[in-house]
Amino acid sequence: MDVQSQPTTAFCGSSSVVSILHARHNTNTCHKPRSLALAASRSKVSGPNSLLFMQNIPSSTNDGSNVLVAETQNTSAPTSVSGTETATATKKEVMGSEDIPANSGLRYLSPEARARATAKNANPIEKLKVEKCGSTMWTDIYEISRKIREGETKWEDLHLDDLDKRLKWAGLFHRPKQAPGSFMMRLRVPNGEMTSEQLEFLAGVIEKYGKDGVSDITTRQNIQLRGVKLEDAEHIIKGLKSVGLTSVQSGMDNLRNLVGNPLAGIDPEELCDTRPILKALQDNLTNYGNGDPEMCNLPRKFNISMNSTKDNFAHTHINDLGFDAVMHPELGLGFNVIVGGMFSGQRAVMSIPMDVFVPADQVVAFSRAFMQVYRDEGARTTRTKIRLMYMLDTMGVEEFRRLVGLRLGCELLPAVKEDFKKFHHRSILGVHPQKQEGYSWVGINVPVGRMYADDLRALAALAKTYADNTIRITVDQNVIFPNVKNENVSALLKEPLLQKFKVEPGKLMGSLVSCTGAQFCPFGLVETKNRAKHIIEILESRLDLPRSVRINMTGCPNSCGQAQIGEIGMIGAPARLDGKAVEGVRVLVGGEIGNAPELASDFEKSVPATDEHLIPYLENLLIEKFGATRK
Repeated sequence: MDVQSQPTTAFCGSSSVVSILHARHNTNTCHKPRSLALAASRSKVSGPNSLLFMQNIPSSTNDGSNVLVAETQNTSAPTSVSGTETATATKKEVMGSEDIPANSGLRYLSPEARARATAKNANPIEKLKVEKCGSTMWTDIYEISRKIREGETKWEDLHLDDLDKRLKWAGLFHRPKQAPGSFMMRLRVPNGEMTSEQLEFLAGVIEKYGKDGVSDITTRQNIQLRGVKLEDAEHIIKGLKSVGLTSVQSGMDNLRNLVGNPLAGIDPEELCDTRPILKALQDNLTNYGNGDPEMCNLPRKFNISMNSTKDNFAHTHINDLGFDAVMHPELGLGFNVIVGGMFSGQRAVMSIPMDVFVPADQVVAFSRAFMQVYRDEGARTTRTKIRLMYMLDTMGVEEFRRLVGLRLGCELLPAVKEDFKKFHHRSILGVHPQKQEGYSWVGINVPVGRMYADDLRALAALAKTYADNTIRITVDQNVIFPNVKNENVSALLKEPLLQKFKVEPGKLMGSLVSCTGAQFCPFGLVETKNRAKHIIEILESRLDLPRSVRINMTGCPNSCGQAQIGEIGMIGAPARLDGKAVEGVRVLVGGEIGNAPELASDFEKSVPATDEHLIPYLENLLIEKFGATRK
């Protein structure tokens, strides 16, 4: 389905509306340097709420420079201001004014959001953004990189707020304790689809950094590079763009990587191909990878995922905004919306229903409006209590729903009611027939998602030889080769890389997930990746298991390793051994995924993370709870 051109009935059930925004380049308007290309979708709504909705779509320019927002008059779009409707508004009035410095994060906020960002109780990050928005790094990074490269300055001379905070808007994360002067670089890989050309480029990036140069598959179906130096940042960012990748808006108070079905387009069970929708959404919300200044000052980070099967490979239940594919009896393909899922040190909670159905070709417009409501109505006080779910707690889902409808100019359609039947979550590992006759996908296990330059090059070569020049990465940190001709499967299985990254791994290793941990992350309380792999290797050597068991290990309560969805979850925590403080883990049990998800609950407060304590503990747990037997 071409999500950019298909007409649809609009959000309102009583209206007869066609034409939705075009999220891709409009070649008639997008090549004006330093201007904003706008694509308008005007939806006529019957009844008293007869309003027009204009969707603003940033566009890249000929020279790839960052664009400024042109002042445009929109006398039809309703603008929500603290729950009240403003029938007439201009971009200038709502989003910026001449007395606000061009580089301030206030520029695109509503007046009320500006007031919250500058209030006495605003958190320190808000003050930092008011002074200078992180979006300035989208251009400043080139000069910084050049000056360091040419010896005009050193990374140590950068302002600490730029070094440790604002560079995250460009996808660069300094690791002052673990590796001073080195950076983690987080990319954007919508739906986890990557080309051979992209893999080869990334291999070249990390190779020069020796043992510090590694790449990790993340639990957001994304890639993080480690060991990056600022003097190389200019060339890396330009190189990313040349192969269709970007790192903008991948950290801090921005939309994170868009997660979809890793089997999109080839899955016999899917209701739709999530790839074009998520690509259009990323283009819209990141200005085609150049950075969207209008959408880069949210109260906190924001996660979106899209599910097209009952497996829920995308884990919509733990995202701020989740789209679950359904068939509307009259409107056809679309999505029920669930909202508010989050993990943090203070709270772990699943999403709740919004009672909204969104037609497939309205997802981009809906998502942008949704995020604008969060941006302009959300609190900007204590950062640990301003994720979306806290706002929903205070405001209520119904009021949030109403405000999104105001942005779109109509009442939203109610969710589609579905008959529930629990569905067993499929494994993507191994060889499986696609919906295309004569083709299979081949899923391989990348233990804890860690890959080196040689691994990336080998993946690229195999994708060229056996697949369709692409791979898919997954939220459980594994890799899929799609579109492998059945007659070529046996040859692929014999390739050396598949002896390292196995098609049939052990029943623990295949579903093991781990965050970065203390090796590279400043928040990590324990080392995770190497430890998790080591522990699993020992457990598999000692135990026979009747089925696979999902184990998730995360180094701190922020839970990037998503311990709460594991059947066994481990979270880095203090422990005591012989009266001394040691590395330890908090143990959770009972997480479920699929169409009947459950979060794991606390099982053991603290277990020392040493081999002599943690391995026997997990061994007994697997025997008692999961039917394992000793060999």
